[in-house]
Amino acid sequence: MANPTPPIPGVDPQLHEAAERFRLDYRRVQAEIAKVIVGHEDIVSGVLTCLFVGGHALLEGVPGLGKTALIRALATALNLKFSRIQFTPDLMPADVIGTNVILESEHGRREFRFMPGPIFAQIVLADEINRATPKTQSALLEAMQERQVTAGGEIRRLDPPFFVMATQNPIEQEGTYPLPEAQLDRFFFKLLVRPSNREELKAILDRTTAGHDAQATPVLDAAAILRHQELVRRVVVAPHVQDYAVRLVLATHPRAQFSIPMVDQFIRYGASPRAAQAITLASKVQALLDGRFHVAADDIRLVAIPAMRHRIILNFEGEAEGITTDMVLEKLLQDVPLTIESELAARKPL
Repeated sequence: MANPTPPIPGVDPQLHEAAERFRLDYRRVQAEIAKVIVGHEDIVSGVLTCLFVGGHALLEGVPGLGKTALIRALATALNLKFSRIQFTPDLMPADVIGTNVILESEHGRREFRFMPGPIFAQIVLADEINRATPKTQSALLEAMQERQVTAGGEIRRLDPPFFVMATQNPIEQEGTYPLPEAQLDRFFFKLLVRPSNREELKAILDRTTAGHDAQATPVLDAAAILRHQELVRRVVVAPHVQDYAVRLVLATHPRAQFSIPMVDQFIRYGASPRAAQAITLASKVQALLDGRFHVAADDIRLVAIPAMRHRIILNFEGEAEGITTDMVLEKLLQDVPLTIESELAARKPL
C-alpha cells in the first residue's frame, strides 16, 4: 500500500483526507487490474484517469493485446454493471440502445414495453467500434455526452458512473468506418496500446499456460467513484498554469497566434475546447496522485498528448510525409514556453 502523504499546506484537513482516500483507492484498483493484466501501466493509468474525471477512453491497438481483458478486470474491480458490444457492419442502433417490443400481459392485453440495450450499463466496452456504420456509431453520441438515451420518444437516464471504453484496430481498414470528428472529440483520451516486451510476454505465458487463473476482486463501488469525481474538480489550477494549457491547445491551430512552424505545415484543423477541458481535468488527477491539491505545468505536459492526439487533423502534406499527430504534439511541448513572459521574449518581431 502507498505511504500516506503529509498534510497539504493551506488545504482543509477534510479535503486532505478525501485526497488521500482517492490516492489509495486509485492504487488499489491499479493493483487489482495488475493481477490480470501484465504491463501496460500507462494504459491502465489513462483508463483510470478517464473514469475518475467522468470521461471516456478510446484504445487503439492490434488484436490480442489485452484491451478486452483490461476493461473486464476494471469492471470487476469497481463492482459495476458491465456490458460488451461487438460492433459489426450489420449492427443497428436498436441493438445498442434497445427497442420497444409488444408483450402480452397476464390479463391478455398487449402493450409496448421498452427492452433496454447493452448501453444501459455503467461500464460499456464498444469493441472494434470502427466496424459499425456511422448510423450505429452515432447511437453512442447522446449516451456519451448527455448520459441519457432517447428511444420511443422518451428520455431514459443512464446510471452513474457511466464509462465507455471503445477499441479499434489500426491495421485492418477494409470494411471499416472511421469515427467522425464529432465522435472522436467526445473521447477524453485516445490511448495507443503497444505490444508487450520480452519480460511482459514471459509473464503472460506463465499466467495463461500454467493453470494460473488470477481474478480481480471488487475494491470500489459507484458511490466512491462519484465522490472521487467530485473531488477531482475541486483541485486548484493557478491562472498561469491554466494559461499554459490554453496556449498548448491554441498552438495546434495552424496560422494562429501561438502556432509553431510544424503545425502550420502539417495540420489542417486544431484541437477543440474539449481538449483544454480534458487536459485540465486529467492534470488534476495527476496532482492528487502526487499528493498535491494544485496543478503544476508538468501535470499538463504529462497528459497533453493522449488528450489531443485524436483532436487534431493532419493535412495532405502531413499524411504524405508520414507525420503523426504525436510527432506534432511532442514538438509542440518542446516549443511552447511555460509562461507568457518567456513567450513574449522568444517571439520574433513582426
